[in-house]
Amino acid sequence: MSQTNILLESGTNELEVVEFFIDEEDGYRAHYGVNVAKVLEILRKQPVTSMPEMPHPAVMGAFKHRDNSIVPLIDLAVYLDRNRKKSSDPKVIVTEFNEVVTAFLVSGVNRIHRMSWEDVEAPSEFLQKTTGNSITGVVRLEGRVVFLLDLEMIVADLDDSLAIRMEAPTADRVAGKTYTIVHADDSGSVRALVKSLLEASNFRVVQFTNGRDAWEYLQRQAAEAREEGGSLVDRVQGIISDIEMPQMDGHNLCKRIKENPDMRMLPVALFSSLITEKLEHKGTAVGADAQFAKPDLQRLSEFMLNLLAERGM
Repeated sequence: MSQTNILLESGTNELEVVEFFIDEEDGYRAHYGVNVAKVLEILRKQPVTSMPEMPHPAVMGAFKHRDNSIVPLIDLAVYLDRNRKKSSDPKVIVTEFNEVVTAFLVSGVNRIHRMSWEDVEAPSEFLQKTTGNSITGVVRLEGRVVFLLDLEMIVADLDDSLAIRMEAPTADRVAGKTYTIVHADDSGSVRALVKSLLEASNFRVVQFTNGRDAWEYLQRQAAEAREEGGSLVDRVQGIISDIEMPQMDGHNLCKRIKENPDMRMLPVALFSSLITEKLEHKGTAVGADAQFAKPDLQRLSEFMLNLLAERGM
């Protein structure tokens, strides 16, 4: 089963999820999901070659992909500490995000579901703790609970070089004045890193865990500014947003901002693992001023300063 360019119109707040499962020895079936935009193809189990100094027991080895690239194969059940029942026909989900191709071994794949981000619930604090922060969202499909996995976190946990990078800003890239930036991301670790980096560059950062809360904040600020005879740009000077978020995704948030006469002048930067050559057109379609692939965090403050300078702020 290969991905057949299933494309959604940009900015509709919809997503498509590949639902897969892990069967355990005790008969329990755990259901998981991943955004179709990250899936290159779904294969039968591939013969793998052991890798030297494999960083984690979940890393089974690597296999040669169709373009002759070498792709690591991760046994997702081992990583999630589940006792997977041995199957004669397990499946391999080949993914691409953060400009890296990785494969995950699972028991099987059900189907693709189309839904709204409004249907995705943020995981509870208890669920986050009990799953090692490996869950980004929860959806209820056909009477069962499906957990959306944070594959980026899993891959970064297995390979430190793929984790989000951050360096202290250089002196000549620190803003001479204080700018207020609205930042939306459902990852607590990413929010902490972005806040630390931007504050070191003399930004004031207002953060939200999803696009809907960020949008409602911008609407309130715009309304208050109008009542005072001013402009939203006096209160907020830029937006940085993830793409994948419960309730409202970054594409829909960007589209709303660019269609709003009170907000369209604000520069919007999308910062997401979904920024690839194949998918960058989606951000362009909704008017994003800049797009950055995780884990390259360092460019954020520099490009925001450049965007603000272009607008004479």
